[in-house]
Amino acid sequence: MNKINPKKLLNSKWTAVTPEKKEKHFIVSKIEFDGDGGVIACCIEAVMSKRSTSISWHDLKDDNNWVYGWK
Repeated sequence: MNKINPKKLLNSKWTAVTPEKKEKHFIVSKIEFDGDGGVIACCIEAVMSKRSTSISWHDLKDDNNWVYGWK
């Protein structure tokens, strides 16, 4: 399980374990916080295609799908 600090999530880099459409490397491009500092929404952007996708930031904790950093 990947450890994630929500305050350091913006601009963090991630590698998809099973790439789709040749998209392997991603960067967290947008984060929305609620009044208590909790993450409401998270958006990742593929480095090669610049395609953005909304994702639950909790999904990034699953090391079967995501690896922290670019590998």
